Amino acid sequence: MEKLGWDSCDIILITGDAYIDHPSFGMALVGRLLEAQGFRVGIISQPDWQSAAPFRALGKPNLYFGVVAAGNMDSMINRYTADRKPRSEDGYTPHGAPNKRPDRTLTVYAHRAREAFPGVPIVIGSIEASLRRIAHFDYWSDTVRRSVLLDSKADILLFGNAERALLELSRIAWPRASQ
Repeated sequence: MEKLGWDSCDIILITGDAYIDHPSFGMALVGRLLEAQGFRVGIISQPDWQSAAPFRALGKPNLYFGVVAAGNMDSMINRYTADRKPRSEDGYTPHGAPNKRPDRTLTVYAHRAREAFPGVPIVIGSIEASLRRIAHFDYWSDTVRRSVLLDSKADILLFGNAERALLELSRIAWPRASQ
């Protein structure tokens, strides 16, 4: 932010993956897409979810927090095998270190972002939001769970290939940034 001369970010994206500026990582694509439209985008990668302090690292966003959850994989699949045993490695973390993201990452990150800056809108998306946007059977708890939108207490859920919806939402939230 200092090198770019920014005093704040318009949008802060949060991901459970390590940040890699490469097209195979959704966070890089979303960040670059928003940046190309004139938005100042910050990314918080693999924050420690034990407190809200890491979610304050870039300050208060002007528009919203974009919680894209676990990253390239659903957080529960990333952390557990099909036998519900914890995985020993995380392919999206430096050196394969396990346990750098919580179970149900999207919900936990949304709560911590809200705790860090109450009143800032929370937008959730990604594979985790898309798969859990309605009531669904949760293999890990062997129960039917309600929509992740309700559990995360986010303001809006974008699902599927939501790049266009995200751009439109951002333009509506702050039209002068995209002019």
